[in-house]
Amino acid sequence: MLVLGIESSCDETGLALYDTGRGLLAHAVHSQVALHEVYGGVVPELASRDHIRRVVPLLRKVLTEAGTGLQEIGAIAYTAGPGLAGALLVGAGFAESLALALKVPALPVHHLEGHLLSPLLSADPPRFPFVALLVSGGHTQLMRVSGVGQYELLGETLDDAAGEAFDKTAKLLGLGYPGGPQLAQLAETGRPARYALPRPMLHSGDLSFSFSGLKTAVLTQVRRQEMTDAEKVDLCAEFQAAIVEVLAAKALVALKATRLTQLVVAGGVGANRALRAALDVGTQAAGARVFYPELELCTDNGAMIAFAGAQRLTFGSVVKQAGSFGVRPRWALEEV
Repeated sequence: MLVLGIESSCDETGLALYDTGRGLLAHAVHSQVALHEVYGGVVPELASRDHIRRVVPLLRKVLTEAGTGLQEIGAIAYTAGPGLAGALLVGAGFAESLALALKVPALPVHHLEGHLLSPLLSADPPRFPFVALLVSGGHTQLMRVSGVGQYELLGETLDDAAGEAFDKTAKLLGLGYPGGPQLAQLAETGRPARYALPRPMLHSGDLSFSFSGLKTAVLTQVRRQEMTDAEKVDLCAEFQAAIVEVLAAKALVALKATRLTQLVVAGGVGANRALRAALDVGTQAAGARVFYPELELCTDNGAMIAFAGAQRLTFGSVVKQAGSFGVRPRWALEEV
């Protein structure tokens, strides 16, 4: 079956075509970074309007790349939450309308489930069960994944997520938008030993995270004295080292606690090279394996939504009737 996936939860419009027999046929993403850069962050109303402008051209693009037509689509999966309400409604409305016109089922998909399952699109995918470290935007969670729709929360952040901490710290340091990737890039050339930032909850004895205090420690350092560019680079390096150490340590504890030997890392922060390097070393020492999605699938995209929808169909999830829909800006993954 050919499944169309539509992602519009925040500031990327993503569409993709996934065939249950042939795999991923085509996917395309439009990023709104240039649109929101002048404001220093995502403006929800502008995001929604841009999704409206992009969704039809992107659909035409993936259909052309896949060499197929609308009538070949057998189901449409779309992100129903969590995310920005207006942005979600654009994708949901388009998906449900198209599904009704084509007389095919429409399937609302949880955004984080898309990220969680995205490593399964790789040439060397993990097998169930596994531990998943979800580090996507406003989410930092550790999950035990026993199968499609079988998710057990092991631990999550009590305040700021890792991605939020990256972005907020970048803003404190006067970096551009989006700040997180710029901070990570600067960190690669810095000397972390120059500063000593805390490793929040590193030895808490559980699988919870907390990164707001780390952000506050950076703010204290910035207010203490006017920093040179070289000092900012070193502070970036120490900040990244602190987050990476905590994420890697907790992920390894989760593997040990569950007695599993496979770790999946998904979400935008999963593309961070320092985090990948730490997890590669840590899992190898623990006799485990770590799996990542392709770099182009770490950020929000339609491919992960199409794939998650296809998996739901394959494993017999109930598909709702096309023509009536709602979105869930707040939606816990355990409720799926």
